[in-house]
Amino acid sequence: MRKVRGVKQYAKKFVGNVAVEEISKALDSLSVIVSLMEKDKGFRNLMVSPMFTKEDRAKSLSVLSQKLQCSEKLTKYLGYLADEKALGALPEISTAILALYLEMKQRSQAVVTTPVAVSKEFEAELLAALRRRTGREIDVEYVVDPSLLGGVRIKVGSTMYDTSLKGQLGLLKDKLIEG
Repeated sequence: MRKVRGVKQYAKKFVGNVAVEEISKALDSLSVIVSLMEKDKGFRNLMVSPMFTKEDRAKSLSVLSQKLQCSEKLTKYLGYLADEKALGALPEISTAILALYLEMKQRSQAVVTTPVAVSKEFEAELLAALRRRTGREIDVEYVVDPSLLGGVRIKVGSTMYDTSLKGQLGLLKDKLIEG
């Protein structure tokens, strides 16, 4: 399978043609389609394989759009991606659309990884600190990863804050190797 170029351009084209209020629902639908492509190899092949015709893809996308109650603009956009042979990059494109949407809404998304579940008080303090640090509203997703051993790893956009014991040990190892 070939790598699709211009993921950001495809995302910008979508965001430029869809009203801001509609993007959130479209992202939900795209998430379902991406999940289906990841879980069902047959569906993924239908969307990206040259063995299937343009008409096969169009018919499948039309049925799927009706089932998901997609907007007309999203349905046309999916058809456009199919014509451009870019449906294979739909996971990356939907991620880029989300990033553009959050930028438009002056929001950021953070993934907080901890070795154990955190208390509500810690969540509130962390959210306030992230808002101060970024100057934006933050959507936070919490992930528990026992391999961190201690501390916390926070990813906001493309910035990583790693105070985990695992991360600090990795830095120490790198410094020891350097000499």
